[in-house]
Amino acid sequence: MAPHTRYTRLAEEALSPAHSVIATSQTYDGAAPFPDFPDDDRPAPARSGGERLQVAVTALIVTLPFLALGLAAWLLWGTLIRPTDALLALALYVITGLGVTVGFHRGLTHGGYRAGRPVRIVLAVAGSMSFQGDVIGWVATHRRHHAFTDRPGDPHSPYRYGTHLRGQLRGLAHSHVGWLFRNDPTPVERYAPDLLADRDIRAVSRAFPALCVLTLALPFALGWAIGGTWLHATTALLWAGLVRIALLHHVTWSVNSLCHVVGRRPFRTRRHDRATNLWPLALLSFGESWHNLHHAEPTSARHGVDRGQIDPSAAVIRLLERLGLVRDVRWPSPDRIATHRT
Repeated sequence: MAPHTRYTRLAEEALSPAHSVIATSQTYDGAAPFPDFPDDDRPAPARSGGERLQVAVTALIVTLPFLALGLAAWLLWGTLIRPTDALLALALYVITGLGVTVGFHRGLTHGGYRAGRPVRIVLAVAGSMSFQGDVIGWVATHRRHHAFTDRPGDPHSPYRYGTHLRGQLRGLAHSHVGWLFRNDPTPVERYAPDLLADRDIRAVSRAFPALCVLTLALPFALGWAIGGTWLHATTALLWAGLVRIALLHHVTWSVNSLCHVVGRRPFRTRRHDRATNLWPLALLSFGESWHNLHHAEPTSARHGVDRGQIDPSAAVIRLLERLGLVRDVRWPSPDRIATHRT
């Protein structure tokens, strides 16, 4: 079976929970809090030493870029950011952000197009440099999210604690960042067996720690090369490294949280799926915040399908298609889109 066909088949299977036995999801009413352990109704095992270390590393990854924002604000008091720092930050934001949206998401997770080996590897490396986790774990978690969107089994739904005000606020915090600290691992063997079978993607996944070092070392080195001083290197690391990572983190997490609570829903999705379109995030998220259409038609290579809906990720895929670097792109047809409209 061709890799693209296999990716697409697995992506489509992930949209249906039929392969999973979750009795609680079948009786979920859309408003009640989720059971803590819906897969088998058994308590999660105690964390091992390795799992505790992983939580500590996750906390560092989440908090360090955020603390950098405070440091950046302090440095900005009475001065301005250097143009070089801003340009480096913008360049790395675009490269790593598109690695996530075009590579991790629309390509590897949903099979929205077929890419050759070099393009697949480059996009996977770029996405890994976003500090959002290894590529196989990222894909598995996102496929699980689609299988159980806003129902028991969804790893980061804002409706986990119910739909009343207190539960909704708690749910937003959970869907934005709290889910990263839950002892609720997604089995990659179940949700991403195709990537586990891909030698290149396995290598990129194993290289994730080194790529995290690279994404910070690169702006530091470029700052030093351009400015010639430790100060230039440090400010480049701050802005084009830590602050850039923090911004991309929170934009991505906002698609998990805000784009299931706030915004418009012009397209029908599955029962209990509350994915929305949130236009203020469109440019920063490279088109990912046209989230309602994405959940209505997950394998589509374009998410922003209506007039005026900017979708930079789709534009990049179109460019790669014209250059002959990707093929079999799943562009949405007007007739198919029309069937999803409310």
